[in-house]
Amino acid sequence: MHQNQLQSPWKLRQAIKSQLVPIISLVLVVLITFGMAISFDFVNWDDPWYVIHNPLVKSWHPDNLQKITTQVVTRNYAPLTVFSFLLDHTLYGLWAGGYHLTNILLHAVNAVLVFLLVTRFTKNRLIGWATAAVFAIHPVQVETVVWISSRKGLLSATFILASLWYWLRKDRTLEQNTSGFLCFIGALLSKALAVIVPAIVFCFDYGVAKVPFREAVKRQIFPGCCALILLVITMLAQTSELGGVRDHFGMSKLEILSIDTVIMSKYVQMLLWPDARSVLYDPPTSEIGGKVVISLFCWMTAAILFIRMGKRQPLILFAGCTFLLLLLPVLNLFPITTLMNDRYLYLPCIPFFALVFSALVHILESIKQHVIVPMLRGKQSSGYLVPTVFGVIILALLSRYSLLTERYLYVWKDGLSLWQYTSQQVPQLPVVQIQLANSYHSQGEHARAVEIIKQAIQDTSPDELDRQRMQQKIEDWQRLK
Repeated sequence: MHQNQLQSPWKLRQAIKSQLVPIISLVLVVLITFGMAISFDFVNWDDPWYVIHNPLVKSWHPDNLQKITTQVVTRNYAPLTVFSFLLDHTLYGLWAGGYHLTNILLHAVNAVLVFLLVTRFTKNRLIGWATAAVFAIHPVQVETVVWISSRKGLLSATFILASLWYWLRKDRTLEQNTSGFLCFIGALLSKALAVIVPAIVFCFDYGVAKVPFREAVKRQIFPGCCALILLVITMLAQTSELGGVRDHFGMSKLEILSIDTVIMSKYVQMLLWPDARSVLYDPPTSEIGGKVVISLFCWMTAAILFIRMGKRQPLILFAGCTFLLLLLPVLNLFPITTLMNDRYLYLPCIPFFALVFSALVHILESIKQHVIVPMLRGKQSSGYLVPTVFGVIILALLSRYSLLTERYLYVWKDGLSLWQYTSQQVPQLPVVQIQLANSYHSQGEHARAVEIIKQAIQDTSPDELDRQRMQQKIEDWQRLK
């Protein structure tokens, strides 16, 4: 990294000004792709608890502000996220479009930060723009951007990317260290996912910047302690098991890790070739021994290749480690109520596609040098060949992803649309049928809601907790007939 690169935090503004054309294009891509979400409503999937029925977002009284900084909302300690909803409520009341607009703008900011980061590391604006553009419109991003309750992921990502902008450099000034730390604290107070940031920075310092091991560890002691405190608070907040699936709760860590290898392979498939998306998934947890063996072999082979390549190109190994670290908090090493989700890929897709596009450029350059140039027999070859071919491939990829994103986007227009669609994807999940029934109930169709619950009790094999919830809903709703 060059010594003259961005020696003060204020030069982030200079970096943006020097790249205005690609940055403006990325913002337009986000606005065009997700702009229609401004007309969408809230959905009955955490939105009532974060916004509609949340007294914390409806008052600027000092007592209420104090509660925002100390209280847990829907099993998450995320005071900055709740404060952002307070700002939205002040501006928009309960007009859902305003909350969607904030999410879209945060996603646009994140796309710009992705472009700046990847461009700085690869020293290639084409790779940086392609990575940021795919990050901006990939179908797996719909859940994070359009689901209002996923604000915590968007806001945390903004602070995480900003902290990495300041911290991921060989020679950090005091200003950069301070700015990076403040952004890191902002990320922690937005979502617990940020606990992995010190590990990412350690990998960069030790593996890329070649900082001695003890010094690299020493640099992360204070950020690591802050992350540990937030992690403990978050784990203590996980006192409810409602809202997801629980079949995996009784499994050993070894069983969970085995399932994780298969799920991570599925994540790679979802990134490269996304098919039908869903707000909930029901990945198999039994009779998958063959898939586990194949996945383990593939991941071990990938690890060996990354380690070998990392000896020559440390950034390759760093990108691979970052991908794994960003997934680590959602691998159920401490229980959460879903095994896999689209939103878990919001940040991991960045190092993934940066690697894919860097490899693509390298392959195209090799073809040019070893095939095209010899064929020309000394004639002048166009310097635009590789960028042109790369651009055509990226545009084709973006066109496909954009079409899939547009199709899935409309699923999130309201709660009924969301759960009608999801009940077609994973009809066997009791929680899906409960939410579908809730959607009909909220529209006054109480008999239809009761019918769905009764059918779900017969067809979905609910556990005792879900069965009790279902029976209670039947009793309550039948009184409304």
